[in-house]
Order: sequence, then C-alpha cells, then structure tokens
Amino acid sequence: MFPLRDNIPSRHSPVVIYVVMAACGFAFLVQSKAADQLIDGYAMIPARVVDPSAEIQLFDGVRTTWDERTGPVSEIVYRDAAPSAVPPWLTTLTCVFLHGGLMHLVGNLWFLWIFGDNVEDRLGHVGFLVFYFLAGLVASVTHLVTDPASQIPTVGASGAIAGVMGAYMVLYPQARVLTFIPVLIFFRLHTLWLPAVFVLGVWFAMQLWSGVQAAGAAEPGVAWWAHIGGFVFGVAGGWVVKKTRLGRPAVTRLRAGSDGWVVPRGRRRDSW
Repeated sequence: MFPLRDNIPSRHSPVVIYVVMAACGFAFLVQSKAADQLIDGYAMIPARVVDPSAEIQLFDGVRTTWDERTGPVSEIVYRDAAPSAVPPWLTTLTCVFLHGGLMHLVGNLWFLWIFGDNVEDRLGHVGFLVFYFLAGLVASVTHLVTDPASQIPTVGASGAIAGVMGAYMVLYPQARVLTFIPVLIFFRLHTLWLPAVFVLGVWFAMQLWSGVQAAGAAEPGVAWWAHIGGFVFGVAGGWVVKKTRLGRPAVTRLRAGSDGWVVPRGRRRDSW
C-alpha cells in the first residue's frame, strides 16, 4: 500500500517540513559529489559510536581477477574509513539528513510530506522540530543498541519519519488515507480510502516482522529496529500530547467528500 494523500487539512504552513526537505535535498546533492567524505564523516557507524577509537573498514566495491585454473574470481574490497567529522555520538542525529540513493530520499520525503504537515500543525513549528530530532535520536539509538558491533554506516530519515507517523496515528485516529494498491483487479489498478490507523498499523507490523526476521542476518541491509524505535516513540509522544492537550487544538473538520464515503446530494460530509 502506498499513501497518496490524507483527508486532514492543514491550517498552517509546514515551515519545518520545508526546511527538513530542503536540508535533505541539499545533503543529497553534496553527497552525489563527495559520497565517501559525507558517509565517513556524518553517517552513524554503531561500532564507532560505541568505541570512537575503533578501526572501521567500509565496503569499497568488488574486484574481479583472472585465475588460470578457475577463471574470474571476485573479491570484496574494503577501505579504511576516514575519521568522523563530528563527535561520533552526534552522528546519531547527522545521519538523518543523509540517504542511500534517490529512491531512498524520495520515498522518505514523500511519507514526511503526507503525514508530517498535520503533526507540525498540531505541535507548532518549534515543538515539531524538537519532536522530529528526538524521534531521529531514539531511532538511531534503538538501532545502535540492537547492533552495536556493526560497521555498516547508517543513513536516512526514515526513523525520524516513523516517529512522525506514530504520532499521526494517535493524534488523528479519524483520518483516512487515499492509498494506491498496486494490484491488478479486472485489469485496473486501484486506490482506496483506508483508515490511517489501518495503513500505519500494517506498516508497523511489516517493520516488526522484518526486524525479527533480520535479527540473525550477518549484515542486514535495512535498519528495521530504527523504524520500530522511532514509531514507538512517536506513538508515546502523540499519546502525551493528546492527554495533556499540548500544542494547538486538533482539526475538527475533514475535507469534503474525502472521508471514503459517498456524498449524498444536498448533504455535507466534511465534518465528523
């Protein structure tokens, strides 16, 4: 399921969302010119955070040589990582601005755009900025705790965005999400308005399942537990905000006709 938009209107411009998206885009442009320098200097490497003096070996490609008896022989090549550009503990935050590729960046920012504007609308600009960085920090620490010896650089905003998604699910339980389902039924691709609680609940279940399955893997390719930690933090944070009524009042009107129900003639379905 891929979310296209939700039915909760924003009352204020999501300034922090714009700044975060611009910062991630700028970092990606710089990374395309100096990938090794940014990864070595600002990505979170768990083994380095645990022991700043540790020697880090990073993947540097595959070298193929020719053997007279066996033919081509492939060998994984490693390189010594450059020193961290910031204190290693600070990379738990700097890593959220780096990404592993264009689709990684676009996918993360799309989810941030869909769910983040409403959370910022509720928390306010300063509150959302603090919440976003705390979610990213918790996500990084969760990954660090679950795989402290890893020498694989960890990058991506998905842990922080998972926190935003968790908060959204708690703060807007009445929300619905227009979801693209890439399954051909009667030769048609389908979109459905689904409850946000269902969409985000399924997403979290997938992360949890993948995290458990990857627990025994030598080198997991995705930091599943960062997603899990960020989402749980977001749910807890959203619950606190809801119970204490922090931030701005909640939105009480939905977009007309977008709540997944048929709109009868002469009636309005834009409130709940």
